[in-house]
Amino acid sequence: MSEEFLEAMNEDMDSALDALARSLNTVRTGRASPALIEGVQVDVSSYGARMPLNQLATISAPDPRLLVVSPWDKTTLSDIEKAITVAGLGLNPSSDGSIIRVPIPALTGERRRELARLVGKYAEEAKVQVRRVRKEYNDTFKQMETDKEISEDELKRLFKKVQDATDESVAKVDAAAKAKEKEISEV
Repeated sequence: MSEEFLEAMNEDMDSALDALARSLNTVRTGRASPALIEGVQVDVSSYGARMPLNQLATISAPDPRLLVVSPWDKTTLSDIEKAITVAGLGLNPSSDGSIIRVPIPALTGERRRELARLVGKYAEEAKVQVRRVRKEYNDTFKQMETDKEISEDELKRLFKKVQDATDESVAKVDAAAKAKEKEISEV
């Protein structure tokens, strides 16, 4: 029974790492990547709804400094352009009536430091989530021991497994953050 809890714990920790990866994909590194804008929320006036950009258009990166957004419905062109502008990514899209070109400007030293701080914030949020998972499962195992479902020795073994998984996840978070910071500084 406790093995099922350990599997669920590992899945919960992996989901924290997945969330970190998604967050890091949104951090602009000076290279064009469709992931940078695919989650931008667009208020589509003709549909009366708010939708992510990747559900309204095809996003491509024909070269390292340019993203091209091709809306499936041309009536959404101005809504998409406005959403990219106000998304807080420091991007200035331009439209030619059928597609939107989004040039990716080179990063300044100050912007690199800002992005590095943002990466650190995302990494810390992921670590907090991992620690929250650790606490949740440690509490579950303590309750199981109190209810005499597991022995004290089993409790200690489970605590060690939880801590090992936590340490491993935190190391993965640190490695991902360090890799992203390196990517930011190299561009």
